[in-house]
Amino acid sequence: MHYEISREDREFRDEARAWLEANVPREPQPPIGPEQVVYMQAWQRTLFEGGWAGITWPVEYGGRGLSLVQQVIWFEEYARAGAPDATCLFVGLNHGGPTLIVRGNEEQKSFHLPKILKGEVIWCQGFSEPGAGSDLASLRTRGEIDGDHLVVNGQKIWTSYAQFADYQELLVRTDPQMSKHRGITWIICDMKLPGITVRPIESIDGEYHNCEVFYDNVRIPLKNVVGQVNDGWRVALSTLSFERGTAFMELQLRVSEILEHVIKLARNTKGLDGKPVIEDGEVAGRLGRLRGEISALRAMTYMSASRGLRQDMPGPEGTYLALMLSDLRQAVTRCAMDILGPLGLERPVKMDPDDWVHSYLRSYASTIGGGTSEIRRNIIAERVLGLPKS
Repeated sequence: MHYEISREDREFRDEARAWLEANVPREPQPPIGPEQVVYMQAWQRTLFEGGWAGITWPVEYGGRGLSLVQQVIWFEEYARAGAPDATCLFVGLNHGGPTLIVRGNEEQKSFHLPKILKGEVIWCQGFSEPGAGSDLASLRTRGEIDGDHLVVNGQKIWTSYAQFADYQELLVRTDPQMSKHRGITWIICDMKLPGITVRPIESIDGEYHNCEVFYDNVRIPLKNVVGQVNDGWRVALSTLSFERGTAFMELQLRVSEILEHVIKLARNTKGLDGKPVIEDGEVAGRLGRLRGEISALRAMTYMSASRGLRQDMPGPEGTYLALMLSDLRQAVTRCAMDILGPLGLERPVKMDPDDWVHSYLRSYASTIGGGTSEIRRNIIAERVLGLPKS
């Protein structure tokens, strides 16, 4: 690993910290809904106008063209400042945009990338289906070529923010006679096209985060295909590489701030003996172990950034980061719940930063979304360790 902070990097950190301290919104991020969309698009526009959108994206498309080391520094300062999560802008900024940078043609990049960076559009992901989740290559949504269009019929599920999305990164099967990893096409779908029906799925906490999306003879121009027709699996692997690698880099660094909040909670919460919970040796030891594991995660994030200096896309090693992050998110929020004890059964006002109940329950989604923990372990075994397929 070669990860070095130069004088220029330190100056960049000082500049980023000062800008964030002056510009991070003071009002809390709204819950999922139209207000959150307005809030996030305004914040992304502020980032863009301030020169802090697309740190590593090419300059010609609105980015800054800086190094991945400076991207990590930005994420560290962003987490430290408690800046808003990407929420409804996550897919565009971390999936669609990066995929277009490495796989899209010039027309696609010049049209879509500036809009994503300015926060003008929301993207969603049309990958999972009722019968194709972790086994994504089993997807059955059809795309048939008709002239200069692809006519799409089928269904997608667990599509985050589809009810607000302008565009979708969509995988469809364009040749059912080929093997399941072939005959798939990655295409940009305009979510306002006729024939698209979006049905939000209400979760147990009352939020509408995920959706079902139905396609009834939806005509998508072939010029929206990224890569080549029937070569979508290769493009999708690029998307999944970002999803399991750099996409969650900010959250990898943010989890450290979350743990410090838990430590503060342990100092301010009294146990049955009337003493602060942190004075309990078992609790203190548990927090210490979590801090050590998070330090290891941070070191691995730096190692990932070092690799990124020599390659265009994250390698399969990024899957280990995704797996470790999902486990740590559960462990940290579970620790918070144990510290609270019976108080953890109470739900505070929505979007309260101390809503540990919500954070704890949501942490379990991280071991499912983007590939289950079992799938991630298989990827590590096969592609990193070179073990035979199970």
